[in-house]
Amino acid sequence: MTQLHPRISKAVIPAAGLGTRFLPATKATPKEMLPVVDKPAIQYVVEEAVAAGLDDVLMVTGRNKRPLEDHFDRNYELESALQKKGDAGRLAKVQESSDLATMHYVRQGDPKGLGHAVLCAAPHVGDEPFAVLLGDDLIDPRDPLLQRMVEVQEQRGGSVIALMEVAPEQIHLYGCAAVETTEDSDVVQISGLVEKPDPADAPSNYAIIGRYVLDPHIFEILRRTEPGRGGEIQLTDALQELAADEKIGGPVHGVVFKGRRYDTGDRGDYLRAIVRLACEREDLGPDFRTWLRSYVAEEM
Repeated sequence: MTQLHPRISKAVIPAAGLGTRFLPATKATPKEMLPVVDKPAIQYVVEEAVAAGLDDVLMVTGRNKRPLEDHFDRNYELESALQKKGDAGRLAKVQESSDLATMHYVRQGDPKGLGHAVLCAAPHVGDEPFAVLLGDDLIDPRDPLLQRMVEVQEQRGGSVIALMEVAPEQIHLYGCAAVETTEDSDVVQISGLVEKPDPADAPSNYAIIGRYVLDPHIFEILRRTEPGRGGEIQLTDALQELAADEKIGGPVHGVVFKGRRYDTGDRGDYLRAIVRLACEREDLGPDFRTWLRSYVAEEM
């Protein structure tokens, strides 16, 4: 299909949350900096944006989030020490994060919810579509979800959100979409959205996961969106308004994702993500899988 809409180049990563589910580890360390094997979770997210062609990254931060900026900045003392030791491998890993993308930062003064965090990006994004990536969801790079979402937005316009089918009894944990099929098997048109519905009231079992490609008209809606569930400004509520009236900012579509996703927002899923990724590493996997089998057989 012929490209009809401008190429997206900017990504927004909300990273202002307090990380209360991981206390006391996050008392002084941002939850986004918790390691997943040997990289902080936030680096996986930035790498995903860059792989999709979005190398202009705005991170929405809060107080006590300075380590995020430091991680994506140069560390000349460490680089010099590694260079003197002749440790080229570790030097390359250290420099990798600072060379990934053009990074920008803005602070969300008050924790008013995801919708408010996205609104903080308005001056940087301007009048062009952009992507939003939540750090709690890590998408396996072998399953390029964001690239597909960008492609759909460039073809169809409007906004695109990532969806995943979940068990009906789990839908209350997510935003939920009412959908209609399209000619593409992995793309649906969204007619309605509701945040964390009761399973009996859910319009489907399609859950919203943490990837969005948004039309800039979302900012106008967020500016007048009243606090919703949890007393926060919900991005889902603003998207519902877009879905209800295509004249505002075009249609809202969903890309149904069936690939590998690692949820690091929950302690149990965070541990499972580390095990899965470690098992698949060429340098760690063989020995780690052997130990894991032995541990399960002997201890469990």
